[in-house]
This record gives sequence, structure tokens and C-alpha cells, in this order.
Amino acid sequence: MFTNPAPQAIADLLRRVRTVAVIGLSPNESRPSHRVARGMQRFGWRIVPVRPAVTEVLGEQAYASLADIPADLRRQIDLVDLFIAADRVGTFVDQAIALGLPAVWLQDGVIDEAAALRAQAAGLTVVMDRCVWRDYVSMVSE
Repeated sequence: MFTNPAPQAIADLLRRVRTVAVIGLSPNESRPSHRVARGMQRFGWRIVPVRPAVTEVLGEQAYASLADIPADLRRQIDLVDLFIAADRVGTFVDQAIALGLPAVWLQDGVIDEAAALRAQAAGLTVVMDRCVWRDYVSMVSE
């Protein structure tokens, strides 16, 4: 059974993050993914949008998949943040594992226990069913 890291470990992860790939980042300003990513940009995070059929979001070039991100930029990714339907999570978790990315975050309501356990077993830090912005604001920013 999957369990999230302890609050201190989540806070430590959030303090380390500088570059985050946001899967499903919408160009629509009213969507939660857009608002959260814009908020994290304001805290100094670099956002790398991952969304097919979009060329740019929040002033950053968008990519169709994690594998499409150039290797030099991909090496800078500290976190993969998933704003997608739970039935699509496994594909992106498997990409993150294959690419050796260090951590994945499944946003509020995004739950795929099998994918989370796979990522954990592969050595990735995994946070599931939590909001990265809310946790950052409550645990890190002051």
C-alpha cells in the first residue's frame, strides 16, 4: 500500500525543486494546472510544460512528452508534476523512471497506486493526491 513521504520529507523536496515538468499544463488561465504552475513560477521555479499540440505555456516552450524535452534541460528537472487523469498517469510515471528523473507528484485527486508504487520501487520520490502549490505555501514559503 502506498503512503506519501512524511511532511518533513515533502518540505525538503519542495525546497530542493528548481525545475519542474508539468504534465498536462493547460494554456487556459482558468485551469488549476495553469494557476498552480504560474504560482510556482512566482516562487522561482522554472516550469517545463508537457502537453501535446501546444507550443508554449507561461512563456516556456512546451513538449509532447518527457522524452521530447532536450537532454540538457531534462537533466535539470527535479520534479514531474502530473495534472492529468489517473488512467494516463502510468505512461508518464514509466517515462520518468526510464529517464532517471528523481521525483513525481500526482496532484489533488490524481491517484494511481500501482504507478506510485512502481516509481517508489525504482527509487523516485513520490507524492500522491496533494497540491504542490498548497504544500509549498504551507510548508516552505514564508
